[in-house]
Amino acid sequence: MSESLHQIRTCINPECGLRFSIAPNHHASIESRVGHEAEPSVRCPKCGSDTRLELEPYQSYVIEDKAVMERGPKVAAVLDNIRSALNVGAMIRTADGAGINPLYLCGITPLPEKQSKVSKTSLGAENSVSWEHYWNILEVVQQLKRNGYQLWALEGGKTAVNLFRNIHAIDCDQPIALIVGNEVNGIDPAVVNLCDYCVFIPMTGVKESLNVATAFGIAAYLLRFGKSIA
Repeated sequence: MSESLHQIRTCINPECGLRFSIAPNHHASIESRVGHEAEPSVRCPKCGSDTRLELEPYQSYVIEDKAVMERGPKVAAVLDNIRSALNVGAMIRTADGAGINPLYLCGITPLPEKQSKVSKTSLGAENSVSWEHYWNILEVVQQLKRNGYQLWALEGGKTAVNLFRNIHAIDCDQPIALIVGNEVNGIDPAVVNLCDYCVFIPMTGVKESLNVATAFGIAAYLLRFGKSIA
C-alpha cells in the first residue's frame, strides 16, 4: 500500500472521540483482537485508546493545469541570508510546486546538504529544484540582470508598491527573479537599488509583515500565474 494513502479513524473512547488521519503503515504494533482475528491496533494519539476505521485509504490528487503553467513567465528565486532552515525548506517546497527554478541561496542561508531541518519542511523538494550557493548576493543579481531577468524585490519601504496592483507589470516573455531577504533585516539596499520592482504584500492587521516563507509563497504564485488568470 502506498505511503501516500491515508485512513480516517475515530477513537472509540466516548470521553475522547478524536477523529484523525493516519498512514496505514504507521499503525502501532499492539495487537487488538476483534472476533477471531487479530489485527494491528491503531491507538488514539490523544488518549491511547483503540480506534475504529471510518474511511478506507484515500489519496488527494494534484490537479494539473499545464496550459496555465506554460503561459506564465520563467521565475527564479534568490534567498539572501535567511536565518531559519525551516523557512528555507518551506520555500524550496513552494518553488517546486510553483515551478520556480533555479534557486540561488546566498549568504548564511542554510543549505539542504548541510542542514537536516531544511528537508524537514521541503519534504524532498530539494531534489527536484536546482539550487546554487553564493556568499555575495550582488554577484548573483548583477549576473541575473545581465542575463535579461526582471528583478523583483519582496520588501517594504517608501519606494515599495503593492504587489497585487502590479500584475500588469509581469512580462511573460521575460524571466523574473524574485528576491527575498533576511527575516529581520530584509533585503540589502544595494540589491533593492538594482531591482526593477520593489513590492510589498498588503497587511490589514497589527503586524507589518508576514513570515518570509508565507510571503514568498504568495509572491511566487502571483508572479508565475497571476498574469495568466488576471
